[in-house]
Amino acid sequence: MLDALSTGLRTTDDRPALLRGRRTVTRGELAGLRDRYATALHARGLGPGDTLGLAIRPGPRAVAMVLAAYRLGVRVALLDPTAGPDVLTARLSLARPALIVADAAAQAVAGWAAPLARRAGLALPDFTTLGPTVTVGTRLPGNAPALTLTSGPVPPAHDGDGDAVIIFTSGTTTSPRAVVHTRAGLDAGLRSVADLVRPVAGVPVLGATFFVTVPSLAAGAPVAAPERRPRSLARQITGLRPQAVYLTPPQLRVALDGGVPFSGRVYSGSAPVSAHLLDRVRAAGADEAWGVYALTEVFPAAAVESREKGAWSGGGDLVGDLLPGVRGRLDESGQLLLAGAGVCDRYLGGEPHEWVATGDIAGLSGRRVVLGGRSKDMILRKAENIYPGLYEPSLHVPGVSLAVLVGVPAGDGDENVVAIVETTPGADRATVEAALRGPLDRMGSARPDRVMFAPVPLAGRSRKPDRHAAASLASGIPHQRVRP
Repeated sequence: MLDALSTGLRTTDDRPALLRGRRTVTRGELAGLRDRYATALHARGLGPGDTLGLAIRPGPRAVAMVLAAYRLGVRVALLDPTAGPDVLTARLSLARPALIVADAAAQAVAGWAAPLARRAGLALPDFTTLGPTVTVGTRLPGNAPALTLTSGPVPPAHDGDGDAVIIFTSGTTTSPRAVVHTRAGLDAGLRSVADLVRPVAGVPVLGATFFVTVPSLAAGAPVAAPERRPRSLARQITGLRPQAVYLTPPQLRVALDGGVPFSGRVYSGSAPVSAHLLDRVRAAGADEAWGVYALTEVFPAAAVESREKGAWSGGGDLVGDLLPGVRGRLDESGQLLLAGAGVCDRYLGGEPHEWVATGDIAGLSGRRVVLGGRSKDMILRKAENIYPGLYEPSLHVPGVSLAVLVGVPAGDGDENVVAIVETTPGADRATVEAALRGPLDRMGSARPDRVMFAPVPLAGRSRKPDRHAAASLASGIPHQRVRP
């Protein structure tokens, strides 16, 4: 699909590609930027087998740089500025990029803006100490030298497979972990997204992730990054009338609480997506509301539309049927394993694998997947294993924005179960408590020892529930965030 996108981008094409506020970047401008980047990287000697470290904010430069690297057969290591300097240093030591490309904003948080960046939760190492570094876009004092752009002939496109992208996931500073997708695997995953989102040419798509941008641009649909503030997002959706919108669950909750209207098809993933949340999206005007089950290793793996999810009366969290090309099975502990063309090839430094362990306890009936929680989130109470994911969906009654179950020490080696319930703005507490009585009664031996009404702590780029912080909150112990 990246080949198709790159082939379809011509410098003479004035159709819109990326919509950024009042500015429109045309497909021709994107093609020209890609060609200049490809020529510049080639002039620096980068080719198949080399790794390019990328620290550029989402936008035209990032898209063009990925397309340029792909044309040359260079794999891209995506660098996350929220990871902290120690983690990033370890990750770069593992990936060993031949060149690091960073914009001024990424370098600023490692230099003159470091104090401000730390207060904002951002920190980057001094790139220049980790290998050859160049700047793209506006160059500020103290930045690395600019990437020299030339007007020579565009190098020929790489023909063949090989590594395409490195995406860092979990791990520590001493043992970082990274997922490696090959060109063929990346193509399979992007085509699955295209089949799910069904973009058509000429109609905008609202989404900021690479896996939304590429299939949309390849289909001829312009892409806009969602505004952050609800009022601005509401104006954006009303003005663009996008055919499809992708927002994470936390982004959706903020938008819905702010009265944002929706239309077309809305997709959400990267964190648990409740049936109640999807119902709220449809009530706000969307024609369809989809929950997408995906991992860094497998994107996407399964999907379910709100009507099917809402009709599910069994236990656990229905995430839908496995998508075409994805295979699943359970191991002896009930953990879901996935395989298929879109599954990552390996973890960086490891051997190629066929099956990926998801870390999710699940039920598998044919191709239908019902999650029962993360294996590591298991709560042990009175010698009984309690998997939060089996019961949390039932707690999302009207008026509940987010609910999690956590275990807290009981003082004798056992654990107590606490439900932390976050209500939507304006929800009546007594009404919510009454609505929760039924689901709590039906939880049987997994019924919480205590229900606590409080905002659920979130963490990470996708703003998933932070269960460690939630357990600390439930225990009455201040949660200490470690800052770089």
